[in-house]
Amino acid sequence: MKKDPGSEIQSLWQLYKDEDDSDARDKLILHYSPLVKYVAGRISANLPQNVDTADLISYGIFGLIDAIEKFELSREIKFETYAIARIKGAIIDELRSLDWVPRSVRARGRQLEKAYIELENKHKRVPTDKEVAKHMGISIDELQDLLAQLSSTSIVALEELWSVGGDKDDKVSLIDTIEDTSTQDPSVMFEFTELKDVLAKAIDKLPEREKMIIALYYYEGLTLREIGEVLGVTESRVSQLHTKAILRLKTKLRTAKPVMPSK
Repeated sequence: MKKDPGSEIQSLWQLYKDEDDSDARDKLILHYSPLVKYVAGRISANLPQNVDTADLISYGIFGLIDAIEKFELSREIKFETYAIARIKGAIIDELRSLDWVPRSVRARGRQLEKAYIELENKHKRVPTDKEVAKHMGISIDELQDLLAQLSSTSIVALEELWSVGGDKDDKVSLIDTIEDTSTQDPSVMFEFTELKDVLAKAIDKLPEREKMIIALYYYEGLTLREIGEVLGVTESRVSQLHTKAILRLKTKLRTAKPVMPSK
């Protein structure tokens, strides 16, 4: 009679967590390794062709190992859900450290963010592409080209926006906002609630099409190509709209920081 694969994996988890068994750890890494390939494949679809998927997989393996070491069996979430967030974070952190985007493009991106902030403060609404282009002293075509160049920098997306302090390591991922019933820290729960509230309000103020792209990409797990099919537009157009949405969210969160409880 064959063993139940689920119970066998559960036994490996117990063996590793209770006895720190290295063999059990290695078997867990091997079992969950397809998650790394899955995440790397989805991320590579939105990166320049010169970025090797094999490199992304090697970065993601470290995220998987970190997830296995830190995962608490008492948490009421599936390991796969937890691990995907950690794997994606490891890949993004490594890509950010390599920084394949030219400094000039990043500088223009900061100028674009500034333009969104100034125009939204001035008009009390989301500015049009024509208004943004005029404010920056460029043509509509140049603005679209800039958005296309910036699209590869927006892979960090919502994960990068959940910053809770000045330190680059002081951040909250979406998975971290899922309640862990084994702990109850009022200040942390307050912090998470505030962050979710600020981000939800920021997303709600996005134009409908950008809001839909955020929902389909981050919550439904569709690729940019699949979203393009849903909306009836090209993948490159979806990429531009996604970039605009991330830029808008950045500007809104920077001007609406949540209030943290006093110590």
